[in-house]
Amino acid sequence: MTLAQRMAAGEKLHTAWSGVPDALTVEMVAKLGFDAVVLDMQHGAHHEDSVVRCLPAVLARNAHAIVRIPVGRFDMASRALDFGAEAVIAPMVNTIEDAKRFAAAMKYPPIGERSWGPTFAFSRRGGTDFPSWLKSENGRTAAFAMIETREALAIVDDILAIDGIDGVFVGPSDFSIAWTRGESVNGTLPDMMEGVAHIAARAGAAGKLAAIYVVDPAMCGRFAEMGYRLYAHGAEARYMAKGADQILAAAKASLG
Repeated sequence: MTLAQRMAAGEKLHTAWSGVPDALTVEMVAKLGFDAVVLDMQHGAHHEDSVVRCLPAVLARNAHAIVRIPVGRFDMASRALDFGAEAVIAPMVNTIEDAKRFAAAMKYPPIGERSWGPTFAFSRRGGTDFPSWLKSENGRTAAFAMIETREALAIVDDILAIDGIDGVFVGPSDFSIAWTRGESVNGTLPDMMEGVAHIAARAGAAGKLAAIYVVDPAMCGRFAEMGYRLYAHGAEARYMAKGADQILAAAKASLG
């Protein structure tokens, strides 16, 4: 099943987050047991070359491969799909025009304007013939528009109504900055949870998907109740730190 199909069926999925543009590191992350892996080009150091080279490490583990593109780089959305990504997250989608441009880059006609050229994706994702690929690809790829500002929140229904936008992805840290008008960055800010819940509810009402970056893993249950079905955790430095903490704690405890 595709990522979108699993989310639509109500599965609760977890994605790792990668900001280190190295195939060996991504391979290690992909082995950690997450359902998916995001290669982050916005705040992480991934770039076009690292994305095309790191995606096979994710796909080899049968994990869903996701790319977060830089702000406004909708051309990269098409390239990420051509490289083999199954889903793309676009940050700072704050206007209807942003959402339309993103959808156009993500979908083949008649829905969008994606150019033909699945140079790497066809073999990496098990393509068998081009006509079948063209017919099914729009439904097998997912476009997530990030909702992280007051502007986006105000038009979330309009964004969700655009054909080709499959779901929304909440960036709680930026959302908290917008919510407090620059006074605080707090991805678990209690005061904004009503707004976070509203986004998931509107996605559900539109028959579309809701995903969120999770700052505190203990919040997953609450987000699930809101309607979110994909939870992003990360990234490499955090995984290393948590593992190192456990190893050192056990070693020191054994020494008394």
